[in-house]
Amino acid sequence: MSRRPKRSHNGGPPLDDYDGPPWGKGDAYIFLAWRAAHDKAWKAPSHAVMLMRLERAERLGLTYEEYTLEILERGRHLSEDDADRIAEIRRARRRKRISHFE
Repeated sequence: MSRRPKRSHNGGPPLDDYDGPPWGKGDAYIFLAWRAAHDKAWKAPSHAVMLMRLERAERLGLTYEEYTLEILERGRHLSEDDADRIAEIRRARRRKRISHFE
């Protein structure tokens, strides 16, 4: 019987360096389901949709990836009215660039 994951674990594949199968020590089905869901979510949209998202992202001061991730996570397109959420995304971007090891 497999061990229960920790409370904060999301059930996804392992992220550390592991020399075994790509799904780690867990269930291969869960790994393959996560991979399929990831591939489906990040499947390239049509050229017109991609250009529209890029134009909107640049107008809001976000990257294409940040704008697309917001659509995938929250299911809504950002606009100028969402200034608080846009500012939060920009703050998170700055936090990611800070290295705590220097």
